Amino acid sequence: MTKTKANIAIIDDDKDVLLAARLLLKNHFSVVKTAEDPRQILTLMESETYDVILLDMNFTKDATSGQEGFYWLKKILKTDPLAVVILITAYGDVQTAVQTIKKGATDFILKPWENERLIATTSTALKLRKSKTRVDQLQHRQRQLSEDLDSQFHQMIGTCPGMRKVFSIIEKVGKTDVNVLITGENGTGKELVARALHRQSLRADNVFISVDMGAISETLFESELFGHVKGSFTDARDNRTGRFEIASGGTLFLDEISNLSLPLQAKLLRVLEERQVIPVGSNKPKPVDIRLLCATNSPIYKMTTENKFRQDLLYRVNTVEIQLPPLRERGEDIKLLAQHFITDYAKKYRKPVHKISATALNKLKQYHWPGNIRELKHTIERSVIMSENHILQDNEFLFPDTSIKKSMFKNFNLSHVEKVVIKSVLRKQGGNISQAAKELGLTRAALYRRMSKHDL
Repeated sequence: MTKTKANIAIIDDDKDVLLAARLLLKNHFSVVKTAEDPRQILTLMESETYDVILLDMNFTKDATSGQEGFYWLKKILKTDPLAVVILITAYGDVQTAVQTIKKGATDFILKPWENERLIATTSTALKLRKSKTRVDQLQHRQRQLSEDLDSQFHQMIGTCPGMRKVFSIIEKVGKTDVNVLITGENGTGKELVARALHRQSLRADNVFISVDMGAISETLFESELFGHVKGSFTDARDNRTGRFEIASGGTLFLDEISNLSLPLQAKLLRVLEERQVIPVGSNKPKPVDIRLLCATNSPIYKMTTENKFRQDLLYRVNTVEIQLPPLRERGEDIKLLAQHFITDYAKKYRKPVHKISATALNKLKQYHWPGNIRELKHTIERSVIMSENHILQDNEFLFPDTSIKKSMFKNFNLSHVEKVVIKSVLRKQGGNISQAAKELGLTRAALYRRMSKHDL
């Protein structure tokens, strides 16, 4: 018979009861310990954790009232609030046992017991213990996550002037309800800024709902954001609550808002002005109370002049603007970010890496980072995984060489720049003169002349 892994304790001043219970339960559970004196259980609990404790209600000092059972139950639960206690009681003590369950016991067993009943009750109690332990672990993780997220600028690291300005604006507008537009290239951390604003706000205890506007099709826009009622269209099999309504009372973050078409921009503007949504298929408006944060990596002001983005919507979402600097303009922050990611990934992958060499750091600073912080994060993760060293070296960072970047130029003499650019494009095109000339916007003859000029 395979035994269930469990640590069981039995406390009863009757040696015969202890022996019978132990002989029965040890056939089903891996560890079964006994104690005649209830004071022993507290000593045992200091050194071990028990999954299930079977506790007699009456001991020699108090043979009938059950008060000792109440007393020791309270002591056990104080020592381990997750303890699962089964009371052992005589027929006449059933009423008292029920009262004790109200005080925290899990179940009770009547003397003399039926063997199957004792085994089943103990097995059920064990499942409860595992469940309570799992819930406690999840709650602990949630508390830890909340503490981490509630740090003022969680994972927003930087001391460069651009980031100091960002932090300053977050502190000033965080506790207000003003709409904020966050601009910056892909990978600069726009959602982190949005979450920081939410944590600083008076809505911090309510929900933060993030919506990627670029991922929502035009046909599903209203359903996703405003909701729909059952039967309003072919696939509407149930009522659906939209993101605006879900976010009501909290913060709604619309990422890549510039991806919306003009008709969808008009629908969004109406909701923002009226502060109510009408689900698809319904004529009943629902009020919403949100703090709106938006983000884009597009030149949204240029889009308004080209009539690609509504100016009135831009005014509505842009009470305050936060501009995130690209990583290539944050040279002094690269060391801080790199070390932060090294520490995180070394712990995650159990690698002995603890820092980066000066030459490797210099290589990171020279790279142009088109993917910004997201690219740096993935680069560090890959290097930590692959590294066999305690210190990351420059040869552990491999960057694509197909893009023309500032760091390639030793100086900015136009003749030197032209030579470097031509060499890079020729390398990229595998020496194909026609393709290289096309990419450079030159004729083949013009490219040959420049190659001759630079002795290429």
